[in-house]
Amino acid sequence: MKVIVLGAGIVGVTSAYQLAKSGHEVTVVDRQSGPALETSFANAGEVSFGYCSPWAAPGIPAKAMKWLFMKHAPLILRPKFDMAMLAWMTRMLSNCTSERYAINKSRMLRLADYSRIALAELRAETGIAYDERMQGTLQLFRTQQQLDASAKDVKALAADGIPYVVLDQDGCIRVEPALRHVREKIVGGLLTPKDETGDCFKFTNALAAQAEALGVRFAYGTTIKALDVEAGRVRGVVTDRDPDRERQRMRAEAVVVALGSYSPLLLKPFGIRLPVYPVKGYSLTIPITDASRAPESTVMDETYKIAITRLGDRIRVGGMAEISGYTNDLGLARRSTLEHSVTDLFPGGDVSKASFWSGLRPMTPDGTPVIGPTKIAGLFLNTGHGTLGWTMSTGSARLIADLVSGAKPEINAKDLAISRYT
Repeated sequence: MKVIVLGAGIVGVTSAYQLAKSGHEVTVVDRQSGPALETSFANAGEVSFGYCSPWAAPGIPAKAMKWLFMKHAPLILRPKFDMAMLAWMTRMLSNCTSERYAINKSRMLRLADYSRIALAELRAETGIAYDERMQGTLQLFRTQQQLDASAKDVKALAADGIPYVVLDQDGCIRVEPALRHVREKIVGGLLTPKDETGDCFKFTNALAAQAEALGVRFAYGTTIKALDVEAGRVRGVVTDRDPDRERQRMRAEAVVVALGSYSPLLLKPFGIRLPVYPVKGYSLTIPITDASRAPESTVMDETYKIAITRLGDRIRVGGMAEISGYTNDLGLARRSTLEHSVTDLFPGGDVSKASFWSGLRPMTPDGTPVIGPTKIAGLFLNTGHGTLGWTMSTGSARLIADLVSGAKPEINAKDLAISRYT
């Protein structure tokens, strides 16, 4: 079939690659000048197959109230008259129960573990290099209360067969030797050893080149105006320019929407209510000046919800959740929080040389992405991955390629579809 993929971020490019491998004629459309130039550009670098949890969790409402008054807060809320924001927050709060947390985490772990296998196979078949490391994620606890609270995550990991190790202070330092300089600031940690790290931007660009070699066409610098729908079936998309010059339409038999936070805006005119809302994250990228004081893999600072990741000769510091709509400004207070976390745990780096970035994460209220068909024939969704687009991209791509092709997916995908919200 002729398939159009909307979006050239990590999810869109992996989808295009898998669709081309399935034998389809694929075109990717994106308003940017190349792949991975928005949310996939400078994310935290984690590929978190084990450290993979919904933000909606028991106790989060109470924690959120406390965070709002912290100097270095992991959560920032800029309230405004926005019905989409209000509806999303209401739905998220309804998922902050033990029962919903267990269901949502199980879905996320299922897809993440499938992605772990898919990424390993893709890496073997393509030889792509992207500053990758396979040394796990260390969730670092500064207080005994945090360590005790990790029991619910340990239970979920054990139930799904995901490897983990609970570590004391010495165990954390064995995994991340640079932490010996700040021994007194940590009490323990939770290691998920199958987790990986890597530069999402490098990976996406390298895979886009592989996809082009398979025949995928990339229409960069092209703004998507609307879906082209006739008699309940998608016929393609309307753009601001088109080589066929037929009413500026690109024709296809199937369309995959992988536009991240912007997906709901495209779908709304067709009565598809996709509960995805942008939650802004920030990052710093810092050159390593002393390798002995840098992390080996990813350290997740549980207090500030900030990931500190080794990417070759750089450190990527990423995190925070700012609920402020479709704004992408760079607040100096957010930079201060990132600098505080990394210099507190890994002192000695030169943060004055860091590059500062922000991106809009497409969050669902239950934390699980939306993958699958819609009520419009031929229209499919692969979006809403939140902070885990890099982690879940390769598994999500395999799922969507199977669903578009009419093949049976290798894992259960029914509870990932938008129908779970209706």
